[in-house]
Amino acid sequence: MADGLRASVKKRRLSSSIDDMEQAIAQPGSIKINVAGAYIIHHDDDSSPERSPPRPGFAGEEHTFQHHKRDIRLPNHTAVVSHVAADIGGSLAKVVYFTREKERAESGGRLNFLSFETDRIDECIAYLHSLQSKYQEAQNGISPTSSQQKLSIMATGGGAYKFYDRIRERLGVEVQREDEMECLIKGLDFFITQIPNEVFTYDDDADPETAVEYQEPIDQPDHVYPYLLVNIGSGVSMIKVSGRSQYERIGGTSLGGGTLWGLLSLLTGARTFDDMLAMADRGDNTNVDLLVGDIYGEGMGYEKIGLSEKTIASSFGKVLKRKREAERRAEDGSGWGGGEEEGGISPPIVPVGTTTAAANASRTTPSQPVQSRSKTDGRMFKPEDISRSLLYAVSNNIGQIAYLQSEKHNLQRIYFGGSFIRGHRQTIHTLSFAIKFWSKGAKQAFFLRHEGYLGAVGAFVKRRPKDFAGMRDESGKMEDAAT
Repeated sequence: MADGLRASVKKRRLSSSIDDMEQAIAQPGSIKINVAGAYIIHHDDDSSPERSPPRPGFAGEEHTFQHHKRDIRLPNHTAVVSHVAADIGGSLAKVVYFTREKERAESGGRLNFLSFETDRIDECIAYLHSLQSKYQEAQNGISPTSSQQKLSIMATGGGAYKFYDRIRERLGVEVQREDEMECLIKGLDFFITQIPNEVFTYDDDADPETAVEYQEPIDQPDHVYPYLLVNIGSGVSMIKVSGRSQYERIGGTSLGGGTLWGLLSLLTGARTFDDMLAMADRGDNTNVDLLVGDIYGEGMGYEKIGLSEKTIASSFGKVLKRKREAERRAEDGSGWGGGEEEGGISPPIVPVGTTTAAANASRTTPSQPVQSRSKTDGRMFKPEDISRSLLYAVSNNIGQIAYLQSEKHNLQRIYFGGSFIRGHRQTIHTLSFAIKFWSKGAKQAFFLRHEGYLGAVGAFVKRRPKDFAGMRDESGKMEDAAT
């Protein structure tokens, strides 16, 4: 009986015809994503052929998009998917699309994830065009000029409005714009309830092998809501979610990923966000930050109120003191313990990011303010230390505000999303520690492996046909066909 059932299922999977495809494209909202057996696959473990169409040619230019290192395999989804979703924010444009498995058509397909810098939105549109072309070629004889065969675009985020006309004109398709907050919630709900090992918690006090604990999908709504979503992009939005399609933005802060990116580009000269995170990994914030132990003495903290000696008392709190010490040493000719020690002259203090030529040109007399010249570039404070300090400052601030909002609204589960996190261990540790510290362990921070794609995934699963009236959930409210 089991063999007969498998044969029947396989036969249904292989029976997709041209008529089925045309019907699916004409009525895309009738398609639901089949998540049965879904699992996350890392590209390093993936032996399947090319996952995405080739990038359109831009002679002499480097790749400006970044594939997420993990896809989501959907082995039982065999229906045609005729749309792509894009979440276009202030810093990044995130794209989600479905592809079939090339070698085994009956084995379903996968969700692919990639991002572009929003400043290079034209490259994102060109990539969408390449997806459209590849989709048309795969229609097995269906005329690529047919209006029914054009890939639909689901767009959310501010860029869905800012770049609406440009996308529509260049791709020749209608762009369906979706509410940003609603897409964030739908995307997160999809991950929480449908995808195994997507959501996880992090405990830095645990054994390294067990610090990350993955969560199984939650199938009981009472166990999902309410929760707080902290979405960290260029800025930060904090959203209270009470139920399906029941949400309220209760706060946020302008100090988010854009703040870190902007300040570090000024202070370190780093060009990409990933470069900044890599520098933070190599840095030591204790060279920049003032710790509780610096105030109370080595080996001492203020344990009575829960502050260890390693707790940051003031971000960048050592900078002014060290700068003044360097200036005093310069004035008495003793230098800062480096530089041209033979003559008692050290390099002048140079703003981080200043070129070597500019630094050399600024050298004049021994009476100028001086700094220690490191073995590499002569900066008083290493870019790596600055990066780590600022990452901690921004992350701690977000974590504390998130705790205060959760306390005010009596929310125990706090989900952190957004492209600021990027699976970065230090960032996850800082946010998780902040929630644990301020709540005294009463509240739990949750993270996601595709944290930057909540809006794009929400737009993707929200696809519905034109003029579709919807159907009612148990409470009698209208819901979308694709959810």
